[in-house]
Amino acid sequence: MLRIPAATAVLSLALAAAPPAQAAEGLWSIYDSALKGAKYIDLTHAFAPTQPVWPGFGNAEFKPATAGNDLPDYAKKGDEFTYAKHGFVASAYALPTDQYGTQLDPPAHWDEYGATISDLPPTFAVRPLVVIDIHEKVAKDPSYAMTVEDVTAWEAKHGTVPEGSVVMVRTDWSKKWGDVEHFNDKPFPGVSLDALKFLHLERRILFHGHEPLDTDATPTLEGEAWLMHNHFTQAEGVANLDQVPEAGALIAIGYAKPLGGTGGYARYIAIAPADWPHGVTIAEAPGAPLPKQTAPLRRGPDGVMRPTPQ
Repeated sequence: MLRIPAATAVLSLALAAAPPAQAAEGLWSIYDSALKGAKYIDLTHAFAPTQPVWPGFGNAEFKPATAGNDLPDYAKKGDEFTYAKHGFVASAYALPTDQYGTQLDPPAHWDEYGATISDLPPTFAVRPLVVIDIHEKVAKDPSYAMTVEDVTAWEAKHGTVPEGSVVMVRTDWSKKWGDVEHFNDKPFPGVSLDALKFLHLERRILFHGHEPLDTDATPTLEGEAWLMHNHFTQAEGVANLDQVPEAGALIAIGYAKPLGGTGGYARYIAIAPADWPHGVTIAEAPGAPLPKQTAPLRRGPDGVMRPTPQ
């Protein structure tokens, strides 16, 4: 399996030596030779009106968007936009917090001097992905927190954790996402403070991610406190890590960019080698055009638009 750091080094040398036009073509060749046939796996929960959330926050509200002003011969202030009358619909989301669903936490979440979500550089976009699997230990002990030894055990099989990578911790806790009432109950699995310090200070990773909505179950959330006050980010509420290889994949990182935001609604996509058994290729899901719905979209009682047979 291709080692990402070596591939990155070769690509960087090639692009540095090439004139601008060839450099652009070189990046396109990476897409054609590797990314086009790769397998793509979504690591993100869709956020919804009812879902797990920290009990200090409420749930979101989904509702129709309405006209904010009078629009002559088209809509009056307060009118709901509809397909039949206006040719389109739009939704309004009352979001109780930016700590909702699959997230990217910036330091400003805890630190008044910390970077906000809109301060994060565009270099967050694509990174090597490491998946450290502790789900069997968690099955025996739901309070298990990943240790430095779990990291070094991964390294014994796959080599040193790449600098600048994203390390996701597989616990399979995300399989409980549908149990809204009990998802946040303790005990739940975490990541030890020692492991976080090792990954950031020794291996110099970009950030780590976990499936629960908290880094750990300590009374002071010591891991999250250390991360935020030392100006590191983290991912929370990640899904589908059981479908991703432990090594050799990339991760695409996307998030909303509210100015001065203290949290980010995030989308994480794993990009796995073409021979990986999970995920879809671009040929299988090209994205343009997108599939037609099986029935007309109608807004349900919870405000969500879904295909609804007449």
